[in-house]
Amino acid sequence: MTDRAPEESEFRRALGDVQPIRPPRRLSPAAPRPAPVPLQSRLDERAALAESVAGELSVDDAIDSGEELVYAREGISRQVLRRLRRGYWVVEDDLDLHGMNRREAALSVAEFLRRCRTRGMGCVRIVHGKGRGSPRREPVLKGKLRQWLLHRDDVLAFCQAPPTQGGSGALLVLLKLR
Repeated sequence: MTDRAPEESEFRRALGDVQPIRPPRRLSPAAPRPAPVPLQSRLDERAALAESVAGELSVDDAIDSGEELVYAREGISRQVLRRLRRGYWVVEDDLDLHGMNRREAALSVAEFLRRCRTRGMGCVRIVHGKGRGSPRREPVLKGKLRQWLLHRDDVLAFCQAPPTQGGSGALLVLLKLR
C-alpha cells in the first residue's frame, strides 16, 4: 500500500487547483417509460370493423341479404346479375329522374325504355336518387321504379349501380334485344 501513496500524492499535485465537476441537476427517470400506444392502428381497426358491419356489401352478399334492388326474370342466372353489376355490359344511355314526381317519372321511364329498345340498346342506367330531397328523406321513386320495371316484358334484369355510377341511387337495367 505504500507504493500507491506516492503515486496518489503526485497525481493530486498534478491536478493542482482543479475542482471536481458538479453532478448535473437532472432527475433520472424513476421508472421506464411505457410502450407507445398505437393510436392510428387502433383507429384503423375500429374503422375496418365499422365498415364490415355497416359498409357496402359485396355483390353476392347484397343479393342474398335483400339490401339491394335486384331482379332477374325467370330463366336468367345470378351470373347475369353479377356481370351487370360489375360492368360487363356498357351502359348505352341513361335517364335521370331527379326533380320528377311519380307521374312524370312513370311516363319518362316508359318512354325512355321504349326509345332504348327501338334503338337496340341492351344496357341502360336509370337514376332515381337517394331520397335526400324528399320530405322524409327516403327514396320515393326507388320503390316505384322497381314496380314499373317488374311489369315490363322487355326488362330481363336490373340491379343497383356500382358506386361510381350512382350506387344506391341508380339502377342498371338489362333489356331484351330485338
